[in-house]
Amino acid sequence: MTPILNNNNQQIEFGDKQHPPGKTKIMAALRLLLEEKEFVSITTAEIAKTAGVTEALIYKYFQDKRDLLHQVLAEYLSFLISQAETDVRGTKGALNQLRKLIYSHISMYAYNRVFARILLLEVRNYPDYFSSDAYRMVKRYTSFLLALIEKGSEEGSIRSDIHATAIRQTILGAIEHACLAGTIFSRAINPDQVSDEVCQIIFRGIAVHD
Repeated sequence: MTPILNNNNQQIEFGDKQHPPGKTKIMAALRLLLEEKEFVSITTAEIAKTAGVTEALIYKYFQDKRDLLHQVLAEYLSFLISQAETDVRGTKGALNQLRKLIYSHISMYAYNRVFARILLLEVRNYPDYFSSDAYRMVKRYTSFLLALIEKGSEEGSIRSDIHATAIRQTILGAIEHACLAGTIFSRAINPDQVSDEVCQIIFRGIAVHD
């Protein structure tokens, strides 16, 4: 199976072990092809050949090629959410937890360029995305982020006079814009440097100072 890379650039198995083997092969095949080609130029026949399955099997598990793309994205998002939850459990204080989450998010873009291209460049221009499981997972992730901000406001480390939703959108926008050029032009993204810069800019505005 094609791996996902974690924050330390270590390989994590790609694909839900509960998927049928054929479905997992198809999802891994698309992910592999996306490393070299744009989604629009990839055919279902090519996916089937790369996966070593029949083209008909693709339509057994997926409505169409774009549904397959959404399910590949959902696999990445599942890992991102799991990583964020793990980071928060091992970290004290809302600001430190936010710092961890920002680093994890930027690391996913840096080490998993297929994920970055799908989420930042590919899916948002198509209405079907907003009814997909992938989008529901994005909403779960952003709700998790919002809860961290609200927690910081309650504990007195994050300003309560700025709406938590505005802070969340600022954080997500900063992450995406900081990684967008690297994603488009296949440039290196340094998670340590980028996350530190994003945190310095945002935390100076949202943190409660004595």
